[in-house]
Amino acid sequence: MSTTGGFSWSDALDEFEVRRAQARELGGERRVARQKNQGRYTIRERIDAISERFSEIGEFAVFEEHDALGNRLGTLSSSYVCGLAKVDGRSVALGGEDFTVRAGAPQSYLDRMKGGMGGFVEDLAHEYKIPLLMFVEGIGGDVSAQEDKGHTYLTSSLSWTRSFELLDEVPVLTMVSGAAVGGSAARAVASHFSVMTKDSVLFAGGPPLVRRALGIEIDKHELGGGPVATACGAVDNLARDEDDAMAQLRTVLSYLPQNVWQLPERTACDDPVDRRATELLDIIPENRRQAYRAAKVVKAVVDRDSFFEIGSRWGKSLVSGLARIDGMPIGVLASNPQHLGGAMDAAAAEKQVRLMNLCTTFHLPVLYFVDVPGFMVGPQAERANVMRWGVRAIQSVVEATVPIITVQVRKAYGLAVSATSNPDRLGLRLAWPSGEWGDLPIEGGVEAAYRREIEAADDPAAMRARIEDRMRSLVDPWRTVEAFGVEHMIDPRETREVVASFLEASQDALAVQKRKKA
Repeated sequence: MSTTGGFSWSDALDEFEVRRAQARELGGERRVARQKNQGRYTIRERIDAISERFSEIGEFAVFEEHDALGNRLGTLSSSYVCGLAKVDGRSVALGGEDFTVRAGAPQSYLDRMKGGMGGFVEDLAHEYKIPLLMFVEGIGGDVSAQEDKGHTYLTSSLSWTRSFELLDEVPVLTMVSGAAVGGSAARAVASHFSVMTKDSVLFAGGPPLVRRALGIEIDKHELGGGPVATACGAVDNLARDEDDAMAQLRTVLSYLPQNVWQLPERTACDDPVDRRATELLDIIPENRRQAYRAAKVVKAVVDRDSFFEIGSRWGKSLVSGLARIDGMPIGVLASNPQHLGGAMDAAAAEKQVRLMNLCTTFHLPVLYFVDVPGFMVGPQAERANVMRWGVRAIQSVVEATVPIITVQVRKAYGLAVSATSNPDRLGLRLAWPSGEWGDLPIEGGVEAAYRREIEAADDPAAMRARIEDRMRSLVDPWRTVEAFGVEHMIDPRETREVVASFLEASQDALAVQKRKKA
């Protein structure tokens, strides 16, 4: 006790420790136990698991809790925890919802948007120019929040400006574990990379709202479970559990710079740059109609164990991800003949746009393995708006300010090829002897161009075969190479070394692009 009746360090520090202990209790023993029994970490456990150091902001913020009739029950800690953290030695802004406190719903001045703690952690990332990592687990909205304010409010009063500004400034990575509904789901999606655990859910509105609005009874996992959200592209990747999800966050972060004013870090590489990828001759079948695994082609060329795939469950006719060559971070795209024969549908085009934008924002060159027979055709493709998204894919390449190196693996037909390289910039195209290209694939193209002659022939099948043989003699890739219609023909086994040399030379150009951001 103070002997003067004034300030006492002893009393003040006792009060400090009591309040700190209360904050560590989160939503209370019962709610924390429920979270643990459902196999999920608490927000503080997630923060401890991903960071080496955490300097918390707003630790002592509280709000008044009331029962359904408005009776005051006491106070609870904020449903949002945030601060400055060190992740793999890098400073990041780190925040997340606490589901044990009112299911992660925001409260009045503590809400996630401008003026609240979620808004503060976004401002921290913006002002310090550091990545933003977020753990998302919340129901988004809560009618009881109206009681906190004393009135109803328009959700259009919540500011999203900073959320979208950050996408042009720093890496924004999000993880969903548990439930992400409404505004929480939106915040998870508004990111450069998102991952969710397989037993999590994400949707605009949950089963109760669906029941009231549409009269449909549906299970929450059927509505928006992890497999659903990652199959449509709402979330990039699916994780086995929270540890796997956090490992994915850290992996993606390792490829990206702190902000757009820096270059991605080049790491030490023990994979020889001149390693010959002899396995490519076995991966690419001699039968041009036979499919192969695109990811195997990528892994044969990039640094060993460096390929991290993004969006494997959607837009499957295109493989996308991040990798390194000679330690240099790059973005990777590869046509996937195991799905739709590699044809680009609307989902694949959207997937390309997303990766190209990421690479342009953070100065990552792009390596594109091309084996595309064109845009996907047919009623389903047209109804999915393949042309709109296909043109957006072309636009993503035209607007890219980073080097794009394309490898013509096999097919390159139709308008979709315009989405793989830009003739108005140095879009380097490297061809393999297995390449073939043109306006249309021979089989369908012959049918379209010579239908009358074929139908009028005594033996239509024989006539079609003769025309196809004649046209096939014109698609010899060496004719294009001799006319400098493609920049260079290479032995597939030398791809790694050739690509690495051009990536090395591109580093100065990337530095110029970085300076232009300033």
